[in-house]
Amino acid sequence: MQINLRIKENVKTFTRELFYALFDEEESFQKELGNLKEQFFVIASEFQHENLESVWEQFLGKLPQIKCAIHLDALATEKNDPACVGLQEIYLAYPGFHAIAVHRVSHEILHLGLPIVARMMSEYIHGKTGIDIHPGATIGESFFIDHGTGIVIGETAIIKSQVKIYQGVTLGGLSVKKNLAQIKRHPTIEDNVTIYANATILGGDIVIGANSTIGANVWITQSVPPNSLVTYQSEIKISTKSHDK
Repeated sequence: MQINLRIKENVKTFTRELFYALFDEEESFQKELGNLKEQFFVIASEFQHENLESVWEQFLGKLPQIKCAIHLDALATEKNDPACVGLQEIYLAYPGFHAIAVHRVSHEILHLGLPIVARMMSEYIHGKTGIDIHPGATIGESFFIDHGTGIVIGETAIIKSQVKIYQGVTLGGLSVKKNLAQIKRHPTIEDNVTIYANATILGGDIVIGANSTIGANVWITQSVPPNSLVTYQSEIKISTKSHDK
């Protein structure tokens, strides 16, 4: 089986340049489209040889919606992070924002019938940010990732609106047989949920109810009702050392 591994480099370039172009002024963006289209055709032709023009046009039709969603994510970040000095900092320096933005693009690429391209895009940004979001995950409006390193969001996860997630969180799946790969394996996070660092939530039947707060380091394999506070209790003892005289 011949596999063109060099296509990974094409995908990195396309992903990076598309991300930059999304935030250009309209005139500059239109100038970039020819180059982006050429790159897209080189990549997509490795996996699909028909209707590439139609696929590209469908993708362009999705871009205004994608840009709007990305801007709402930036506003959510500005609202929720007290360390933020403004939108410029978010667009230029926030890995969580960068990961979400690329996810919103790769998610559309996936649904246009190019799953391997979408996966390569997600792995490119995973390598840059340490945030692993499968392109199949469904993410609602105004998503905020703080810090972000070590976050894993699985393929069938559903995250609704106004959700906040901190570093080390896993929205994962319990082990299933390969023939069950198409079932929902990852949790659903309802509106306005906050999930603090290193929480692990596993299973496709699991629903974290709206307006809940999930504390740090918890392990969840059962659903949580709305308006809940889930915490992990540990005992910490602090004692002073005694010194022989």
